[in-house]
Amino acid sequence: MTTPSIAAPALHRLRAGMVGMGMIFDETYRPFFEALRQQPLFARAFGACEVELAAVSSRTGARAEQYLREAAGRIGKVQSFREPGSVAQLLKSGNVDFVCVATPDNRHFDACRAVLQAGKHLLVEKPSVLSLAELDELERLARQQNVLAKVVYHKLLDPDHKKLRTLVADGELKHVNNGYCSLLEPKLISGQQFSEWIRGRNPGTYVAVHYIKLIDFTFGGRLARVTCTGQRGIVGPAGGDTWDSTQLRLVYEYGDGREAAFDIHTSWVTPDNFPGYVEQEVQFRFDNGVWNAHSRKRGVELTIEGATPTKRKITMNNHYNGTFLEPWGARSQRGYGVEVLDRFAREVATVEFGGPAAERAKRLEAARALTYNDLSADRQVVATVQAMEAILERHAQGKPDCVVCVDHAAGGLVLFEPGSGQGHVLYGPRVVSA
Repeated sequence: MTTPSIAAPALHRLRAGMVGMGMIFDETYRPFFEALRQQPLFARAFGACEVELAAVSSRTGARAEQYLREAAGRIGKVQSFREPGSVAQLLKSGNVDFVCVATPDNRHFDACRAVLQAGKHLLVEKPSVLSLAELDELERLARQQNVLAKVVYHKLLDPDHKKLRTLVADGELKHVNNGYCSLLEPKLISGQQFSEWIRGRNPGTYVAVHYIKLIDFTFGGRLARVTCTGQRGIVGPAGGDTWDSTQLRLVYEYGDGREAAFDIHTSWVTPDNFPGYVEQEVQFRFDNGVWNAHSRKRGVELTIEGATPTKRKITMNNHYNGTFLEPWGARSQRGYGVEVLDRFAREVATVEFGGPAAERAKRLEAARALTYNDLSADRQVVATVQAMEAILERHAQGKPDCVVCVDHAAGGLVLFEPGSGQGHVLYGPRVVSA
């Protein structure tokens, strides 16, 4: 009796482009691509799919070349392009199916627009863009070119945040009343790692968006008003437009007419030897309960003579992105910072290989309906970012305490200065359809 042969599953391939080779690449994209070099994606919908880093774009090429030398054997052949015109060169190479953008936030739009114009799937780090007009253009291009346009919000995959949303979705926590979120980062973020681009920037845009999205995605509702203030004088002049810390307030309105206020405090001037490194805390209050979460209290504490708290931190977030020696002897790097990239690659693979070509449009729409990461679901987040930046700009000009009203009678985003009844329209169309 002969043993029937089993046909090997079809092996698909996706080639990735990477724009930006800084800290974010090293912490998340690097382990993601290196892991997939060893083990392809697999799902019943599309079978086996190899995902390979095929081309990278960076400002000087120095970090890229160093990485490619050090990663020999862990990745395949990768083309490296540098300025001027690095993104255009990457796209003209014809060697990529999707592109990840991890540049400073004020450089996202041009790179993302070029990627979508070239008909490539897009994944961009948060915040996707800094204005609703830019978001409108990227949404239009994605639909025109029939490709995905997604944004990274890795904190939505944090186990604590997933549990919070589960309790809200299941009705165990009833009607959020207010909330407080805090994220403090060390000085090396603003003084070293991102020192080349922080001029005129603020830590609210850089990290508050994680909590803006968490609030928007978890609790729903309609964004009604935005206010913001902040402090200056450490990473830039006390009277300048570079901010050390910001305090942002959002007011959401819900279907029953009730409102909830959320305060989000962010800073990138915490001392480098602070034991938590990145200090994160949230509290949300509901009609029938309270949710408290703290990054240091949920973790472990570590002391190594001569190493902590600088070389290694006293407290660490092993859920986000950690390096491990597995029980079976293999080395791995995993966590929700990498998991969110894996999910995007699976969405692209499902669109392209998850069934007959005639049904691709149906699969594309299903992927676009995933509101945790699709650009179409990012409107209230980007509205908040645009409002915050406009308010801080007025503050730097000596006009603090402005408020931005959302979907006001005069426009989608309307800024009012104290003592003036005349609003300045930042964005004309409605932010959210009536």
